[in-house]
Amino acid sequence: MKSYNLWYCILFFLVPILTTAQIKTHEEKQSQYITVLGIAQDGGYPQAGCNAEHCLRHWRGEEKKRQVVSLGLTDQASRQNWLFEATLDFTAQLQQLQQASGSTNLSGIFLTHAHMGHYAGLLQLGREAMGAQGMPVYVMPKMKEFLENNAPWSQLVSLGNIKLVLMEADTPIQLTSNLRVTPLKVPHRDEFSETVGFRIETAEKSLLFIPDIDKWPLWERDIRAEVARVDVALLDATFYQDGELPNRNMREIPHPFVAETISLFSPLSESEKRKVKFIHFNHTNPLIFEGPEREQVKNLGFCVATEGERIELKK
Repeated sequence: MKSYNLWYCILFFLVPILTTAQIKTHEEKQSQYITVLGIAQDGGYPQAGCNAEHCLRHWRGEEKKRQVVSLGLTDQASRQNWLFEATLDFTAQLQQLQQASGSTNLSGIFLTHAHMGHYAGLLQLGREAMGAQGMPVYVMPKMKEFLENNAPWSQLVSLGNIKLVLMEADTPIQLTSNLRVTPLKVPHRDEFSETVGFRIETAEKSLLFIPDIDKWPLWERDIRAEVARVDVALLDATFYQDGELPNRNMREIPHPFVAETISLFSPLSESEKRKVKFIHFNHTNPLIFEGPEREQVKNLGFCVATEGERIELKK
């Protein structure tokens, strides 16, 4: 009788523990989230040919490489992954996404525009590398035309390595029953294609991703209103301040300076400021490194994106 009572007590306490663990495992499998796979501007860090002190620190082993801006989107329920941008660091970023999600699946790639760092990684899908078959690549109309009519990208299309999926601005793309992506057209130097950002949404949370834009006042939308609609906003922070490139005319490569964005958001509440995560740092931008500038930005209520961080899209 004592033995029976002992086993009864063990089971009485063990069953709830097992049930809780099973529920937790089930919830983890249902998770939807973003993985930040890169934070640097198109040229990455360090940039080619850079002999400045901030680049030499990498070659001396004092600073690690920073990859070109990219996001991974994972839906664990369907075991699907998507990439946002096909960068020069495509190989490492795909591996990181697969490792973080526990799935080798890649269901598609979303492209913002035709500047070097955002689409050149598509070449890894070709016959010289992965030899992909029918990989969905989500593009705007001018980007579609550019890829179809210019080598070597046209070969990816003609050989069927990629399948171009046409997007329309402000029209949601339903990826799963509880996950959708909406392209938002933004003003940028559109030499070869238009430029978009993306709103990524589940029923519970949403994220805004705008890695490239000329200046916030040039957009027909109010960026503060767009940030108010989402839970997290990954925003263009290519340059920290004016004069950052001493030997180049920065008006030829317009981006919102971090100082300008901070000033624009300064009247808002602390909760709104905390939504902003700066991303897409040029190698000259001190926010790409740990240091006083990062601390200052954080003390002002804003956030700085870091490689490998996970942003949940479920509460």
